[in-house]
Amino acid sequence: MICPICKKGETSVVDSRPTEDGNAIRRRRLCICGERFTTFERVQFRALMVVKKNGRKSPFDRDKLSKSLYIALKKRPIDTETVEKFLTKITRSLEELGQSEVSTNTIGTMVMDGLKEIDPVAYVRFASVYRNFREEKDFVQFVDKLDVYKKR
Repeated sequence: MICPICKKGETSVVDSRPTEDGNAIRRRRLCICGERFTTFERVQFRALMVVKKNGRKSPFDRDKLSKSLYIALKKRPIDTETVEKFLTKITRSLEELGQSEVSTNTIGTMVMDGLKEIDPVAYVRFASVYRNFREEKDFVQFVDKLDVYKKR
């Protein structure tokens, strides 16, 4: 494993344990530079291909989805464990569809449905990119439809 700090490949595993949901192994690693970092080892059931809106296909990338979620959740009071559980849930749901190809629309809908429950602000942030809001009125129309804000 390459150290994310010094970029050398001389690391050792200090501790290994299953994650809470039992779907991955969490490993604490120590690099020769003295830095510690965590890695996760997960089972990959099948190689999923993502079909983009323009018809192009690319392999499903959990890290790409993770980055999108962390951008939407930036400065929100949501802990890393909750995000990781959510990522695992989406990944599992996609794998359980039993299809080798899945559309970006399917992934986006799953993410938005989950974010709506986790954090309404992150939901709107993700939707603004996913639905490609271009003007202020796009945000206003979208937020007006949300039940979360009508209850207040």
